[in-house]
Amino acid sequence: MLIYQLGEGEALPSPFTVLPSPFTKNKAMNKRNYQKEMDALIARNAAEGKRPSLLLHVCCAVCASYVLEYLYRHFDITVCYYNPNITEESEYRYRYSELRRYVDEAGLSGYIRFAEVEYRPEDFLSAVKGHESDPEGSARCAICFHQRLSYTARLCKEGGYDYFATTLTISPLKNAEVLNRIGEKLAEEYGVSYLCSDFKKKEGYKRSIELSREYDLYRQNYCGCIFSKN
Repeated sequence: MLIYQLGEGEALPSPFTVLPSPFTKNKAMNKRNYQKEMDALIARNAAEGKRPSLLLHVCCAVCASYVLEYLYRHFDITVCYYNPNITEESEYRYRYSELRRYVDEAGLSGYIRFAEVEYRPEDFLSAVKGHESDPEGSARCAICFHQRLSYTARLCKEGGYDYFATTLTISPLKNAEVLNRIGEKLAEEYGVSYLCSDFKKKEGYKRSIELSREYDLYRQNYCGCIFSKN
């Protein structure tokens, strides 16, 4: 699935052209409190006796740990482990096995389902062609975010899920504003609902570290692609 294939020097299309770096905090743009918005939505659903279905893009076990612990009480969750940016297959498989291990050992296997997802690193490499030398947090990362969320939005549409979301917002190195803007734009394009989030809030990131230690989860030292590893 090819999202973008930009030539060298070609500008990213909207919405990326008006967004800050995916990894840079921008206080001027961070006006929305996504955690409050999500808490309000969860409260409304609970008051109305609703338990919506959620297709959750997951990048790794560590990021998923707190998010699944937090959300499984409020949503019927299906995990979408679509991460073609993890260009080494052994790394991709190991991260997935750690995710499945966490779900089992945390007692969540009765609540969490897993979508069938292909491993296609060539999709990522094609999408970022011409951006191999970009620094971390620039256009290449925005393309990567869009690719993974676009795939998830499409599956959300095809599967009839009430919402789609991503665990990526738990990282303090990634800008929730960027990810949520991309998610909301894709929700409009696919005619689905995106669950805005900033899972690092309410000490979510701290809790994910605690869980990773408790379950001895593998904590990789790079995002996934060969370019971030170098």
